[in-house]
Amino acid sequence: MFQPMLPEVPSVHPTELDPTSPVPDGSVLLDVREQDEWDAGHAPGAVHIPLGDLPARYGELDADSQVLVMCHSGGRSARATQWLNEAVGFEATNLDGGIVAWQGVGLPVER
Repeated sequence: MFQPMLPEVPSVHPTELDPTSPVPDGSVLLDVREQDEWDAGHAPGAVHIPLGDLPARYGELDADSQVLVMCHSGGRSARATQWLNEAVGFEATNLDGGIVAWQGVGLPVER
């Protein structure tokens, strides 16, 4: 089935993050995965709002903060990033590669 390409969204790969402080000061890490994925392991300090809940719950995020959005591999977080930027005016950046890439570069995960 044909899937339209998403417009380019601001993205960063975990290799570009500071390994000693991967979430910059003044930023929030938003995890948009489902509850079972979150329970299996997530980045310390991340805010969990599943993608389907985001339109109703985005107000839980600080609108003045840079938002770094992650999912499993980067697809859902790209959609969330695009929506946050275009629909509600946030400064959001997609975490390219998601939790898979996060773990792949040795960044911490907690359960």
